[in-house]
Amino acid sequence: IGVGLVGFGLFFLLFGMLLYFDSVLLAFGNILFLSGLVFIIGFKRTFSFFFQRPKMKGTSFFLGGIVIVLMRWPLLGMLLEAYGFINLVR
Repeated sequence: IGVGLVGFGLFFLLFGMLLYFDSVLLAFGNILFLSGLVFIIGFKRTFSFFFQRPKMKGTSFFLGGIVIVLMRWPLLGMLLEAYGFINLVR
């Protein structure tokens, strides 16, 4: 279930970007991606990954970008998410 949710999330994110940053598709993709991540590694491990002390800057930008996309500012939100994602995996 988790891999399917992550796959559909990435598909909707890509499709949302191809359709000139459609905010509904991007928001749906973000929600599916995060819920798939929770199904794959579990809620506790997902929470501990995002809220580690050294990764708080990346987490705040990533989750803030999701909120901005949900508020229908898709381009700015995706830029914030990309910056946060880079800081999370670095």
